[in-house]
Amino acid sequence: MVMIDQYRHALGETHFELVAGVVDEGEKPLEAAKRELLEETGFGGGEWQEFMVLSPNPTNHNNHSYTFLATGVERLTEQHQEETEDIRVHIMTKEDVQTLLDRGEIVQALHAAPLWKYMCQENQKAC
Repeated sequence: MVMIDQYRHALGETHFELVAGVVDEGEKPLEAAKRELLEETGFGGGEWQEFMVLSPNPTNHNNHSYTFLATGVERLTEQHQEETEDIRVHIMTKEDVQTLLDRGEIVQALHAAPLWKYMCQENQKAC
């Protein structure tokens, strides 16, 4: 599994995360996901499918967070980070990611939720 870690100023901490970003004007969420994965990690290609759509805070926001499952991605190029980014790429096993989840080390809720869903489906159990 392709994971990243980066420092988050508001928390003053570095945590493991999924690749994420913003959908640019005129771009579809899937296109943005592919672009962000390539920019932040250098990985691309593979098979993609929509996996989960969440509303981060429907009380006062109307945005959605899209998660895609990409399988068979490969390293295609070097990272192309923005000047403000300091992202490290990690290739992890499912067991490694499960351990991070179990320990509460993936703190971004919009990243933890789809990872928990994925792990539950992979283990064929209710979580």
